[in-house]
Amino acid sequence: MDEPVFEAPWHAQAFAVAVHLNARGAFTWPEWAAVFGAVLAEHGVEKELNGGDDYFLAWVAALERICADKGLAEHARLAELKAAWEEAYLSTPHGSPVHLAQ
Repeated sequence: MDEPVFEAPWHAQAFAVAVHLNARGAFTWPEWAAVFGAVLAEHGVEKELNGGDDYFLAWVAALERICADKGLAEHARLAELKAAWEEAYLSTPHGSPVHLAQ
């Protein structure tokens, strides 16, 4: 049986967002690589990564940064959305779908 490419669905979703934004011309892949490399260095990720949460948390941080830097999203709005999602998943019973408050 083939192993999954991503350890978790959100890893695949984060990867797909970056690929989609690149394909739409939001940033070049060299721009992405520079931002992602800087975020990895800031996170202190010096070990060989296996594509797990540490890697994709850095990936998402890089997405947030490049989107803000390119004017695709505002840092403050991203922080608000992140806080809202955190509140939503922390207050949702295990096994139930997570929804943002209206």
